[in-house]
Amino acid sequence: MTANDAVPLTRDWLLGHPLPQPSADGDKDERGRVLIVAGAGEMPGAAVLSAVAALRAGAGKLQIATPASAAPMVAGTVPEARVVSLPENRSGALSSSALDRLGSLGERADAIVVGPGLLEGTSTARMLAQWLVALPAVPVVIDAAALSALEHQSDAIAAAPVLRILTPHAGEAAKMLACERSDVIARPVELGIELARRFNAVCVMKGGTGYVIDGPSLDADAAGSLLVNRYGNVGLATSGSGDLLSGIVGGLAARGASPFLATAWGVYLHAAAGDALAERFGGPLGFLARELLDEVPALMNALTPPRAE
Repeated sequence: MTANDAVPLTRDWLLGHPLPQPSADGDKDERGRVLIVAGAGEMPGAAVLSAVAALRAGAGKLQIATPASAAPMVAGTVPEARVVSLPENRSGALSSSALDRLGSLGERADAIVVGPGLLEGTSTARMLAQWLVALPAVPVVIDAAALSALEHQSDAIAAAPVLRILTPHAGEAAKMLACERSDVIARPVELGIELARRFNAVCVMKGGTGYVIDGPSLDADAAGSLLVNRYGNVGLATSGSGDLLSGIVGGLAARGASPFLATAWGVYLHAAAGDALAERFGGPLGFLARELLDEVPALMNALTPPRAE
Protein backbone atom coordinates (compact mmCIF):
# COMPACT_ATOMS: atom_id res chain seq x y z
CA MET A 1 0.00 0.00 0.00
CA THR A 2 1.29 3.49 -0.92
CA ALA A 3 0.17 7.09 -0.57
CA ASN A 4 -1.60 6.72 -3.91
CA ASP A 5 -3.99 4.25 -2.26
CA ALA A 6 -5.08 6.70 0.44
CA VAL A 7 -8.70 7.82 0.59
CA PRO A 8 -8.99 11.62 1.00
CA LEU A 9 -10.31 12.70 4.39
CA THR A 10 -12.99 15.15 3.29
CA ARG A 11 -16.18 16.60 4.72
CA ASP A 12 -18.13 14.24 2.48
CA TRP A 13 -16.22 11.28 3.95
CA LEU A 14 -17.06 12.50 7.45
CA LEU A 15 -20.74 12.95 6.57
CA GLY A 16 -20.72 9.36 5.37
CA HIS A 17 -19.07 8.20 8.60
CA PRO A 18 -20.99 10.09 11.32
CA LEU A 19 -20.14 10.22 14.99
CA PRO A 20 -22.40 8.56 17.57
CA GLN A 21 -24.94 11.05 18.88
CA PRO A 22 -26.46 11.12 22.37
CA SER A 23 -30.19 10.75 22.77
CA ALA A 24 -32.24 13.91 23.23
CA ASP A 25 -32.60 13.22 26.95
CA GLY A 26 -29.17 11.64 27.41
CA ASP A 27 -27.06 12.42 30.47
CA LYS A 28 -23.33 12.99 30.79
CA ASP A 29 -22.67 9.29 31.36
CA GLU A 30 -24.11 8.52 27.94
CA ARG A 31 -21.55 10.88 26.38
CA GLY A 32 -18.71 8.96 27.96
CA ARG A 33 -16.06 9.20 30.64
CA VAL A 34 -12.59 10.20 29.49
CA LEU A 35 -9.44 9.87 31.59
CA ILE A 36 -6.48 12.14 30.80
CA VAL A 37 -3.12 10.99 32.22
CA ALA A 38 -0.89 13.95 31.51
CA GLY A 39 1.13 16.88 32.74
CA ALA A 40 4.04 17.58 35.06
CA GLY A 41 5.06 20.32 37.43
CA GLU A 42 6.88 22.05 34.60
CA MET A 43 4.20 21.29 31.97
CA PRO A 44 0.76 21.39 33.60
CA GLY A 45 -0.66 23.12 30.56
CA ALA A 46 -0.41 19.94 28.47
CA ALA A 47 -2.91 18.23 30.76
CA VAL A 48 -5.19 21.26 30.65
CA LEU A 49 -5.18 21.53 26.86
CA SER A 50 -5.76 17.84 26.29
CA ALA A 51 -8.52 17.69 28.90
CA VAL A 52 -10.45 20.71 27.66
CA ALA A 53 -10.14 19.42 24.10
CA ALA A 54 -11.85 16.19 25.15
CA LEU A 55 -14.78 18.18 26.54
CA ARG A 56 -14.94 20.35 23.42
CA ALA A 57 -15.23 17.12 21.42
CA GLY A 58 -18.33 16.23 23.40
CA ALA A 59 -17.19 13.90 26.18
CA GLY A 60 -19.56 13.94 29.14
CA LYS A 61 -17.31 13.32 32.16
CA LEU A 62 -13.67 14.22 32.64
CA GLN A 63 -11.00 12.92 35.00
CA ILE A 64 -7.42 14.13 34.94
CA ALA A 65 -4.67 12.10 36.61
CA THR A 66 -1.54 14.19 36.91
CA PRO A 67 1.63 14.29 39.04
CA ALA A 68 1.15 15.85 42.46
CA SER A 69 3.15 18.97 41.64
CA ALA A 70 0.84 19.79 38.72
CA ALA A 71 -2.47 18.89 40.37
CA PRO A 72 -3.29 22.24 42.08
CA MET A 73 -2.76 24.26 38.90
CA VAL A 74 -4.70 21.78 36.77
CA ALA A 75 -7.59 21.63 39.24
CA GLY A 76 -7.82 25.41 39.40
CA THR A 77 -7.80 25.76 35.62
CA VAL A 78 -10.26 23.01 34.69
CA PRO A 79 -13.17 23.24 37.15
CA GLU A 80 -15.16 20.73 35.08
CA ALA A 81 -12.73 17.92 35.92
CA ARG A 82 -12.13 15.59 38.79
CA VAL A 83 -8.36 15.88 39.30
CA VAL A 84 -6.44 12.97 40.80
CA SER A 85 -2.97 13.59 42.23
CA LEU A 86 -0.44 10.88 41.33
CA PRO A 87 2.84 10.13 43.15
CA GLU A 88 5.97 11.38 41.43
CA ASN A 89 9.68 10.93 41.88
CA ARG A 90 12.22 13.63 42.66
CA SER A 91 12.59 14.55 39.00
CA GLY A 92 8.85 15.15 38.63
CA ALA A 93 8.09 12.02 36.59
CA LEU A 94 5.40 9.57 37.63
CA SER A 95 6.69 7.03 40.12
CA SER A 96 6.04 3.31 39.87
CA SER A 97 3.69 3.59 42.85
CA ALA A 98 1.19 5.39 40.58
CA LEU A 99 0.30 2.04 38.99
CA ASP A 100 -2.35 1.01 41.53
CA ARG A 101 -4.18 4.34 41.28
CA LEU A 102 -4.08 4.29 37.49
CA GLY A 103 -5.41 0.75 37.46
CA SER A 104 -8.60 1.66 39.28
CA LEU A 105 -9.10 4.82 37.23
CA GLY A 106 -8.64 3.00 33.92
CA GLU A 107 -11.26 0.42 34.77
CA ARG A 108 -13.93 3.13 34.96
CA ALA A 109 -13.03 5.04 31.78
CA ASP A 110 -14.67 4.83 28.36
CA ALA A 111 -11.53 6.26 26.73
CA ILE A 112 -8.07 7.26 27.91
CA VAL A 113 -5.43 9.74 26.76
CA VAL A 114 -1.95 9.16 28.15
CA GLY A 115 1.28 11.04 27.61
CA PRO A 116 0.88 14.79 26.98
CA GLY A 117 3.32 16.68 29.18
CA LEU A 118 4.47 13.65 31.18
CA LEU A 119 8.19 13.59 31.89
CA GLU A 120 10.08 10.69 30.36
CA GLY A 121 11.97 8.16 32.44
CA THR A 122 12.71 4.46 32.26
CA SER A 123 10.80 3.58 35.43
CA THR A 124 7.81 5.64 34.27
CA ALA A 125 7.83 3.96 30.86
CA ARG A 126 7.93 0.50 32.44
CA MET A 127 5.09 1.36 34.80
CA LEU A 128 2.95 2.68 31.94
CA ALA A 129 3.71 -0.45 29.91
CA GLN A 130 2.44 -2.60 32.79
CA TRP A 131 -0.69 -0.49 32.97
CA LEU A 132 -1.38 -0.68 29.22
CA VAL A 133 -1.07 -4.46 29.26
CA ALA A 134 -3.55 -4.75 32.14
CA LEU A 135 -6.22 -2.39 30.78
CA PRO A 136 -9.52 -3.74 29.41
CA ALA A 137 -10.64 -3.23 25.79
CA VAL A 138 -10.89 0.56 26.04
CA PRO A 139 -9.58 3.05 23.43
CA VAL A 140 -6.29 4.60 24.57
CA VAL A 141 -4.60 7.49 22.80
CA ILE A 142 -0.87 7.03 23.38
CA ASP A 143 1.05 10.26 22.84
CA ALA A 144 4.29 12.03 23.64
CA ALA A 145 6.23 10.55 26.59
CA ALA A 146 3.89 7.56 26.83
CA LEU A 147 5.07 6.35 23.43
CA SER A 148 8.33 5.32 25.11
CA ALA A 149 6.30 2.76 27.08
CA LEU A 150 5.93 0.83 23.84
CA GLU A 151 9.64 0.02 24.00
CA HIS A 152 8.87 -2.12 27.06
CA GLN A 153 6.75 -5.25 26.73
CA SER A 154 6.02 -4.28 23.12
CA ASP A 155 4.74 -7.74 22.16
CA ALA A 156 2.51 -7.89 25.24
CA ILE A 157 1.12 -4.41 24.56
CA ALA A 158 0.41 -5.30 20.93
CA ALA A 159 -1.52 -8.37 22.07
CA ALA A 160 -3.34 -6.69 24.97
CA PRO A 161 -7.11 -6.02 24.85
CA VAL A 162 -6.62 -2.24 24.94
CA LEU A 163 -7.50 -0.45 21.67
CA ARG A 164 -4.37 1.51 20.78
CA ILE A 165 -4.25 4.89 18.98
CA LEU A 166 -0.73 6.22 18.36
CA THR A 167 -0.11 9.92 17.66
CA PRO A 168 3.66 10.35 17.21
CA HIS A 169 5.35 13.28 15.53
CA ALA A 170 8.16 12.46 13.11
CA GLY A 171 10.86 12.42 15.78
CA GLU A 172 8.90 10.10 18.07
CA ALA A 173 8.05 7.79 15.18
CA ALA A 174 11.71 7.66 14.20
CA LYS A 175 12.70 6.66 17.72
CA MET A 176 10.09 3.90 17.77
CA LEU A 177 11.23 2.60 14.39
CA ALA A 178 14.98 3.02 15.05
CA CYS A 179 15.41 5.16 11.95
CA GLU A 180 16.09 8.80 11.12
CA ARG A 181 13.50 11.56 11.37
CA SER A 182 14.17 12.34 7.72
CA ASP A 183 13.14 8.78 6.83
CA VAL A 184 9.75 9.26 8.50
CA ILE A 185 9.20 12.55 6.70
CA ALA A 186 10.13 10.99 3.36
CA ARG A 187 8.15 7.74 3.80
CA PRO A 188 5.26 8.42 6.19
CA VAL A 189 2.87 5.85 4.73
CA GLU A 190 5.35 2.98 4.55
CA LEU A 191 6.70 3.57 8.05
CA GLY A 192 3.29 4.43 9.48
CA ILE A 193 1.97 1.09 8.24
CA GLU A 194 4.93 -0.61 9.90
CA LEU A 195 4.03 1.02 13.22
CA ALA A 196 0.32 0.29 12.83
CA ARG A 197 1.03 -3.38 12.11
CA ARG A 198 3.61 -3.76 14.87
CA PHE A 199 1.23 -2.53 17.56
CA ASN A 200 -2.06 -3.50 15.90
CA ALA A 201 -3.04 0.15 16.30
CA VAL A 202 -4.58 3.13 14.61
CA CYS A 203 -1.66 5.41 13.80
CA VAL A 204 -1.56 9.11 12.92
CA MET A 205 1.40 10.25 10.84
CA LYS A 206 1.56 14.01 11.30
CA GLY A 207 2.87 16.46 8.73
CA GLY A 208 1.88 19.01 6.09
CA THR A 209 0.08 16.08 4.51
CA GLY A 210 -1.07 13.73 7.26
CA TYR A 211 -2.22 10.13 7.25
CA VAL A 212 -4.51 8.02 9.43
CA ILE A 213 -3.78 4.29 9.26
CA ASP A 214 -6.09 1.62 10.66
CA GLY A 215 -3.73 -1.19 11.62
CA PRO A 216 -6.42 -3.70 12.67
CA SER A 217 -8.12 -3.53 9.25
CA LEU A 218 -5.09 -3.27 6.96
CA ASP A 219 -5.49 -6.83 5.71
CA ALA A 220 -9.27 -7.20 5.90
CA ASP A 221 -10.20 -3.82 4.37
CA ALA A 222 -7.12 -2.39 2.70
CA ALA A 223 -9.16 0.05 0.60
CA GLY A 224 -10.61 1.83 3.64
CA SER A 225 -7.74 1.61 6.08
CA LEU A 226 -5.64 4.57 4.90
CA LEU A 227 -6.84 8.18 4.89
CA VAL A 228 -4.93 11.26 3.75
CA ASN A 229 -5.59 14.66 5.35
CA ARG A 230 -4.80 17.85 3.46
CA TYR A 231 -6.54 20.30 5.78
CA GLY A 232 -4.46 22.39 8.17
CA ASN A 233 -1.50 24.73 7.90
CA VAL A 234 1.92 25.46 9.35
CA GLY A 235 0.37 27.41 12.23
CA LEU A 236 -0.55 24.10 13.83
CA ALA A 237 3.16 23.48 14.41
CA THR A 238 3.05 25.24 17.77
CA SER A 239 3.41 24.31 21.43
CA GLY A 240 0.39 22.44 22.76
CA SER A 241 -1.15 21.65 19.39
CA GLY A 242 -0.48 17.92 19.63
CA ASP A 243 -1.95 17.83 23.14
CA LEU A 244 -5.20 19.16 21.70
CA LEU A 245 -5.30 16.54 18.95
CA SER A 246 -4.90 13.74 21.48
CA GLY A 247 -7.65 15.18 23.66
CA ILE A 248 -10.08 15.59 20.77
CA VAL A 249 -9.55 11.99 19.67
CA GLY A 250 -9.97 10.77 23.24
CA GLY A 251 -13.17 12.75 23.71
CA LEU A 252 -14.68 11.36 20.51
CA ALA A 253 -13.71 7.82 21.47
CA ALA A 254 -15.35 8.29 24.89
CA ARG A 255 -18.59 9.10 23.08
CA GLY A 256 -18.48 5.68 21.44
CA ALA A 257 -16.71 6.34 18.14
CA SER A 258 -14.45 3.50 17.01
CA PRO A 259 -10.70 4.19 17.32
CA PHE A 260 -10.37 4.75 13.55
CA LEU A 261 -13.47 6.96 13.33
CA ALA A 262 -12.50 9.00 16.39
CA THR A 263 -9.01 9.51 14.99
CA ALA A 264 -10.20 10.51 11.52
CA TRP A 265 -12.66 13.03 12.94
CA GLY A 266 -10.08 14.28 15.42
CA VAL A 267 -7.47 14.86 12.73
CA TYR A 268 -10.00 16.78 10.64
CA LEU A 269 -11.33 18.92 13.51
CA HIS A 270 -7.82 19.82 14.66
CA ALA A 271 -6.69 20.75 11.15
CA ALA A 272 -9.87 22.61 10.22
CA ALA A 273 -9.66 24.61 13.44
CA GLY A 274 -6.21 25.73 12.33
CA ASP A 275 -7.60 26.76 8.96
CA ALA A 276 -10.41 28.73 10.60
CA LEU A 277 -7.95 30.65 12.77
CA ALA A 278 -5.62 31.29 9.84
CA GLU A 279 -8.52 32.84 7.95
CA ARG A 280 -9.47 34.98 10.94
CA PHE A 281 -5.88 36.16 11.54
CA GLY A 282 -5.14 36.74 7.86
CA GLY A 283 -2.41 34.10 7.84
CA PRO A 284 -1.24 30.91 9.53
CA LEU A 285 1.18 32.37 12.08
CA GLY A 286 0.53 33.75 15.53
CA PHE A 287 -2.49 31.88 16.81
CA LEU A 288 -2.17 29.86 20.01
CA ALA A 289 -2.98 26.22 20.56
CA ARG A 290 -5.59 27.09 23.19
CA GLU A 291 -7.42 29.24 20.63
CA LEU A 292 -8.10 26.13 18.57
CA LEU A 293 -10.37 24.82 21.32
CA ASP A 294 -13.22 27.26 20.70
CA GLU A 295 -13.36 26.34 17.00
CA VAL A 296 -13.98 22.64 17.54
CA PRO A 297 -17.68 22.52 18.54
CA ALA A 298 -18.91 24.58 15.58
CA LEU A 299 -16.85 22.58 13.09
CA MET A 300 -18.11 19.33 14.57
CA ASN A 301 -21.74 20.41 14.77
CA ALA A 302 -21.69 21.68 11.19
CA LEU A 303 -21.16 18.07 10.07
CA THR A 304 -23.70 16.56 12.46
CA PRO A 305 -27.02 15.60 10.81
CA PRO A 306 -30.06 17.28 12.39
CA ARG A 307 -31.84 15.13 14.94
CA ALA A 308 -34.96 13.44 13.60
CA GLU A 309 -38.12 14.64 15.32
